[in-house]
Parts: sequence; structure tokens; C-alpha cells
Amino acid sequence: LEIFKISSFHVTDLKLIEAVAQVNKPVIISTGMSTIEEIDEAVKILDKYKCQYLIMHCVSSYPAKPEDLNLRAIITLKDRYGCLVGYSGHETLLAPTLAAATLGACMIERHITLDRAMWGSDHAASLGPDGLWKLIANIRNIESALGDGEKKVYKSEISEIKRLRKVFF
Repeated sequence: LEIFKISSFHVTDLKLIEAVAQVNKPVIISTGMSTIEEIDEAVKILDKYKCQYLIMHCVSSYPAKPEDLNLRAIITLKDRYGCLVGYSGHETLLAPTLAAATLGACMIERHITLDRAMWGSDHAASLGPDGLWKLIANIRNIESALGDGEKKVYKSEISEIKRLRKVFF
């Protein structure tokens, strides 16, 4: 499957977005450094060509501070554009990325490195291999824990019902 990725840096390059949209392949568009109006313009072009796209909520600072992440923007983007929304995280922690998954981010992008102490802005905001596997395991646990939303009694609760509930007549 061929997919084009428009980086945050290129969200305002409307000629590039139009050229990509005309190819009629799916597009992932990152939104760091972008206002909602700038995203509107890019999405307008993608919609004009009936292009499938996924928007990535992103904050383009390395490493990003937790107070700058505004993870609720994931919901804002989903509601505004009616499309799939992912999360591109540049923070040093795992918790914000896990929260993004809980808020409905359908795709997660994190940078990885073999050594976070290496030179360059990406390394400090990247996960090591152990961190990446821990993140994946935690996201899978969250997906399982979120369930299907139907309130029901689970088999694991039956013995507790028998043990703890009193029968009322």
C-alpha cells in the first residue's frame, strides 16, 4: 500500500499537497506548527480530490513538554474533519502517547533511537528499543481494557455474585 506522508513542515505548502492529492493515494498529514485554519486549507485540497487521509495530531518541539501536548486536540480534529486521527509524539514519556491511544488515536508515530544521548534533537525525544516494546504492550492492554462499551456481567464476576450478594425475597 503506497501512502504519502506530509510532514508538519509542509502543511502550508499547498502546491505540494495538491500535487500529492492528484495522485489519488492515501495521505497522512502531520499538524505540528499548524493552526486550525492552515489545516483547513490543506484538508480542503485533499477533499477536493476525494483523497483518503489521516490527520496526525503533533507538537513539533523536541522533546515536547507535557503541558504543550494538548491531547484533546485529537478529539477536536476527529470532530472537525470526520476522519481518522493519529498521534505523532515527540515527548520523552510514555503516558501521553498512551493517553492519545485512549482518546482514539488510531495510529501512533514515535521516533526510536539506539541511544537517547546521541547528538541531534530527535534522539532526546525518541524511545529506545525497550521503551518502544513497553509502549506497544501498554497500548495493547489499553485497547483490551477499553472493551466494547456494553455493560454486562463477566464470567469472572459470577463467583463474586454468589459469594457477596444476598438473595432478596
